[in-house]
Amino acid sequence: MSRGLEEALRDRYSIERELGRGGMATVYLARDLRHDRPVALKVLHPELAASLGPDRFLREIKLAARLQHPHILSVYDSGESGGRLWFTMPYVEGESLRDRLTRERQLPIADAVRLTREAALALDFAHRHGAVHRDIKPENILLVDGQALLADFGIARALGNGDERLTETGITLGTPAYMSPEQAAADKAVDSRTDIYSLGIVLYEMLAGEPPFTGPTAQAMMARRLLETPRPLREVRDTVPE
Repeated sequence: MSRGLEEALRDRYSIERELGRGGMATVYLARDLRHDRPVALKVLHPELAASLGPDRFLREIKLAARLQHPHILSVYDSGESGGRLWFTMPYVEGESLRDRLTRERQLPIADAVRLTREAALALDFAHRHGAVHRDIKPENILLVDGQALLADFGIARALGNGDERLTETGITLGTPAYMSPEQAAADKAVDSRTDIYSLGIVLYEMLAGEPPFTGPTAQAMMARRLLETPRPLREVRDTVPE
């Protein structure tokens, strides 16, 4: 973490260690000094922060913070400090669906159906409140006490309202293996249906062991999605009911 950001946050948060980093942000374990609780502090990478701008980011994070649901990881706080954009979430003990899929590859059918239902309930709630996630994938589905918890509504919502500017900077919204066709085509009319499509891809992977469309590059996956029909699940796993 940059000294400037750590210094700017020192009266509110004590940074303990880095938890992980991805293409859009770095996550730290921190202690909220005001409420004496552990939090996950997510700091956007500088190029993404510059593309979004603080006004749009803070406005959309504020709206995302209103999504209070048992299967959505809530947003606690957000801000701009030391020239960086950040927000905090509850720190939860558990693993991601990606971690479990890496370990087990295929999930028991009952578990796959239950986790999909829990994620669908969260998406239904978010969609009824005008929020589209746009990046549903196993990495963004946390498993806490065995239940699904959707994460990253904050960044996803902010990104989703800045498509044109972000596309110009080369920042991709969504993850190729889970994108809907309209999202892959950079259609500005993307709506809640793109989340439903992506969740269907996740369900397919939980049952089959891999997404329906794979390939060496993002372009190859997108082309297969537009030109091919997914292999029927029962051909991959004959115990899946019709």
